Amino acid sequence: MVHPGQNAHGAPSQLVTGDAVVLDLRPAGFATRALALALDIVVQGVSLLLLMLLITAVADGVDPAATMAAYLGLTVLILVGYPVAFETATRGRSLGKMALGLRVVGADGSPERFRQALVRALVAVVEIWTLSGMIALITSLVDRDGRRVGDFAAGTLVVSERTRRTGTGEIPMPPHLAEWAAAAELSGLSPDTAAMARQYVLRFAELTPEARHEMGVRIADMVASQVGPPPPPGTTPPDYLAAVLAERRRREAERLMHARNAGTPPAQG
Repeated sequence: MVHPGQNAHGAPSQLVTGDAVVLDLRPAGFATRALALALDIVVQGVSLLLLMLLITAVADGVDPAATMAAYLGLTVLILVGYPVAFETATRGRSLGKMALGLRVVGADGSPERFRQALVRALVAVVEIWTLSGMIALITSLVDRDGRRVGDFAAGTLVVSERTRRTGTGEIPMPPHLAEWAAAAELSGLSPDTAAMARQYVLRFAELTPEARHEMGVRIADMVASQVGPPPPPGTTPPDYLAAVLAERRRREAERLMHARNAGTPPAQG
């Protein structure tokens, strides 16, 4: 069990992206969101037009009811299936959001889930497509974080990922954890989780006390579920994460050196 270095209360001022990387993210600006939405609408509109033209071309002699059902099915597929599929597969990004550097996250900064993507898409059919975007425009302008009705219903927020990142500094090993880290099993640590922990440690000094506590506990628990055995009692999240990352880097460097000496490609993992 990893114990936090201090007790604090309040919501973190930073967020965790869909790739679980700690960044100083800010709610996306209205203009950027509007442009991303416009790009998605163009993609959806063109896709819908092309597919309907295809159905029309092959619908000769087909029952009109079946043709109408196909049109309806395609409309649902494009208007709802497109955003749900993309945002679920890319953890919160549609084509428009990719182009503008935006991402949908949970209101607490967690990665967007399938249910949230589905709710956003279903509400968008009404507030964007049926009502020509007027409701979405009004709520986005009124809300401080630029959320539309679909975001309120799904519990989501659109953030900008194009923010500054810290350099690739080396994370030192806390001396009192060197022995524990040398014997730790790190093979289960995923690249995404390691990246998340690295960004947290590198940006620790920039975070507010509340963010240090909340994120430190959350990230340390995630790492602890993939690394064993637990660290010594009383270990703080920053020290624990630094030890794991420093040891992981040491092992990677050692494996690379052995591979070079043997003249073989380094093992992956």
